[in-house]
Amino acid sequence: MKFTSLVLAFCLFVAPVVTLAQDLCATVSGATLLAQDPQNTYLGKLTASTDADSVLNEYGTHGSPYGQDSIWNENGMFGSSFGMYSAFNDSTMQPPMIVKGGSVIGYLSTNSSMPNSVTPNRLKASCG
Repeated sequence: MKFTSLVLAFCLFVAPVVTLAQDLCATVSGATLLAQDPQNTYLGKLTASTDADSVLNEYGTHGSPYGQDSIWNENGMFGSSFGMYSAFNDSTMQPPMIVKGGSVIGYLSTNSSMPNSVTPNRLKASCG
């Protein structure tokens, strides 16, 4: 009985979450992250953490907490909680754009009111 309950709990709660994470990663895989600043600053790629250009590579330019154009730099324009173009600004309506195939497919933002967005931490937990 315990085993059956455990399997049922896994199927009802864990399996859908894994599927959602896989769907998220498949959707954004290979996309580019661009700021909505006047220059559309390139913020990196949404690729495997082994890619030097990935925002998920903590040792790369775009995944480092120290990089000038990194969303993970808490003191930078794109990673602070108050930057107009930051993925971590809970009230911005100009967060980084997720671009794939030449089209904006979503946004990277902690603003829960931002449509078609995913938080940086969810992206990292799911795809990193």
